[in-house]
Amino acid sequence: METDVKTDHVPDAPVLVEIYRRVALIHQNDARVRSSLKSGKIAASYYSPRGQEIVPAAVSVSLSDDDYIVTNYRGIHDQIAKGIPLKPLWAEYAGRVTGTCKGKGGPMHITHPETGVMVTTGVVGSGLPIANGLALGSQILGDGRVTVCYFGDGATNIGAFHEALNMASVWKLPVIFVCQNNLYAEHTAFAIGTSALRVADRAIGYQMPGITVNGNDPCAMWYAAKTAIDRARAGNGPSLIEAMTFRFLGHAMGDSGHYIPKEEMQAALVADPVPALRAYLINARYADEATLSAMEAVIGRSIDEAVEFALMSEYPAEIELARDIYAEESIT
Repeated sequence: METDVKTDHVPDAPVLVEIYRRVALIHQNDARVRSSLKSGKIAASYYSPRGQEIVPAAVSVSLSDDDYIVTNYRGIHDQIAKGIPLKPLWAEYAGRVTGTCKGKGGPMHITHPETGVMVTTGVVGSGLPIANGLALGSQILGDGRVTVCYFGDGATNIGAFHEALNMASVWKLPVIFVCQNNLYAEHTAFAIGTSALRVADRAIGYQMPGITVNGNDPCAMWYAAKTAIDRARAGNGPSLIEAMTFRFLGHAMGDSGHYIPKEEMQAALVADPVPALRAYLINARYADEATLSAMEAVIGRSIDEAVEFALMSEYPAEIELARDIYAEESIT
């Protein structure tokens, strides 16, 4: 996988271990969601992030709760990496009133401002101009926040992508555009639908840094993200990061991925970034087996608690059909 960033910059051990913690949480949570859907415990639309765990984990370690992210309906890994609590996340997936949006938004509209998860969009590419709006607000207020906008390679071929990059560059907005290029826009291979060899090449037309990075390499991804985040926070404007990655499952639950060549899929599976990062931590003596196993056990218990919380919660009452939709009369 040819990229502009090499693994010459390695974060400190605690940062790498924290990246792995977020990766492991995404990984375990994804497995539980899929098993819960298959067993009928919950019913929801679901887009597995399996294979793309590293990207948001390596980005979010350089963000604070006050920083913003905007993602899309495939972005459960982005939400978890940013720190969204599992209990209200699961409750929203289960359609319960204790969910992030009282069970009314569902998986495609997760919002949790307390951890900076501001918008999850259901329309491809629509998050880019929204991210600009958040970044503009931060710029006006001078609050030091940055906004990270996640999207897929398919979104780079619609007008909102180009309009957003142009505006962000003109106004030097504190926004980082992160394209998770998994090489397939739903069922269409990247090379078939995109004229540019690399998404990052398009940044030059908008006078902003554009870089292609191996999104499955935690060190390279961390360095590319931190560089862009520091640049934005310093008032030097936006960046475009093309994080090369791969999805191990179909576009959505029920999609077999038959359109992906078998040899391409097999090569990606062999290079699975989750066990690779775990092995790296142990071999480089950043962490030992016992420490990582204990961490994974804690994650497993937290997911158990979240699932139980969600399934024990009530469904929204009938009054919620109109609440947050129509103005409510206030009697004083």
